[in-house]
Amino acid sequence: MKRNVLLLVLIMSFASCKDIKQPEPIVENPEITTYYLIRHAEKNRTDSTNDDPALNEKGIARAALWTKVFQKIKFDEIYSTEYKRTQQTVSAISLQSDVKLTPYSANNLYSEDFKMRTQGKTVLVVGHSNTTPQFVNKIIGEQRYQNMNDNDNGSLYIVTVAGNKTAVQVMTIN
Repeated sequence: MKRNVLLLVLIMSFASCKDIKQPEPIVENPEITTYYLIRHAEKNRTDSTNDDPALNEKGIARAALWTKVFQKIKFDEIYSTEYKRTQQTVSAISLQSDVKLTPYSANNLYSEDFKMRTQGKTVLVVGHSNTTPQFVNKIIGEQRYQNMNDNDNGSLYIVTVAGNKTAVQVMTIN
């Protein structure tokens, strides 16, 4: 009899357990994507007819500075427009990182394809005074940053994307 009562108590206990919420499944942390965006270094301005000038002496020195700034960062991908000044700015970083330089079109900033290819990666993007802040704006989904001043070759935008959250740091490297 005692055994039947104990069995009945156990059955009733389990029957009332159906209202107990199951624990939520553990969700892994979202992938983190980090974009480093810079403008090309100072260009040669002596020939106003040249649409694709190379870097001047100050620009060559800044490109070397960017290489030092990024020396401890492991880039998965590096993107640059196809202008001499952007490629010269980033070529040493590409060699240092052992990451092939991939060209991108300034007319097609942060497309769905680009977003998918770079998800979960650490990416460097080298652009121009108008494309760099616009690229940041596309990533964060709002018009927060204006075109850079023409003499601003030292701004660094770091955009971190984790799931549907983004954070932006802006600093100047001189």
